[in-house]
Amino acid sequence: MSVDPVPMARTALLIVDLQNDFLHADGAYARGGHGAASIAALPLKLRSLADAVRAAGGWIISTHFTLVPGRNGEPLIAPHLKALRPFLRKGDFAPGSWGHALVDELKPSDLQIEKIAYSAFYMTRLEWLLRKFAIDRLVVGGIVTNGGVASTVRDAHVRDIEAVVLSDGCAAFDEATHQTAIAALKPVARVAAIADMLAETTP
Repeated sequence: MSVDPVPMARTALLIVDLQNDFLHADGAYARGGHGAASIAALPLKLRSLADAVRAAGGWIISTHFTLVPGRNGEPLIAPHLKALRPFLRKGDFAPGSWGHALVDELKPSDLQIEKIAYSAFYMTRLEWLLRKFAIDRLVVGGIVTNGGVASTVRDAHVRDIEAVVLSDGCAAFDEATHQTAIAALKPVARVAAIADMLAETTP
């Protein structure tokens, strides 16, 4: 993988699913008793890189896991997710809601992508926007390493979009799962630490 300085005008920090409903103490996952310290720590860990990317003329893109409301606002929840997260209810991860939004520590993002599956490319406008704005490198952080992050990075790879995975800017619900996922991504993406990317981003 190339370790040349990141061309910031053609680079985006892709923040995967760091939403209030996942992370905030008043969000859906906290209500259901699901969380991890490593996940909760991500916004503050990523904030310095987000600030540096903005200052250098790069892009900030946030993805937003979405439960699409149907009739009477009842969310469409996949059966496997309903079984895993029975606490999810009407209003959770609803478009335009507080829970659906990017956490305050990382706002604002330049582009927002609603997603209904693990990959931020699946049935979304992400690839179209990347082509329109000539963004050809994604620096990826967020949750979860073995889910949304891994699926998005692999889909970037098959589209010839360069990806850098932040080894300490992603997290899963346990450290072993995170480390296994990071190791599995090395054939399709560069793996770097936040500090490495800060050094390349800052003149």
